[in-house]
Amino acid sequence: MPKIKTNSGAKKRFKLTKGGKVKRFFSFKSHLLEAKSPKRKRKLRKGTLVSAGDEDRVKRMIPYK
Repeated sequence: MPKIKTNSGAKKRFKLTKGGKVKRFFSFKSHLLEAKSPKRKRKLRKGTLVSAGDEDRVKRMIPYK
């Protein structure tokens, strides 16, 4: 079998946890920050898990992580 190509965009955006779940970060944190509340910006700093419906799709994009 040939090797599978990793999706270049996905490898920069997702990490796998030790338990095999997919971790992601929030968008909307790069500019226009003065209009956003401090509470909202604080929440955007943290990561979260990819939803269960998208997890298989993301894992296929990053097969060797």
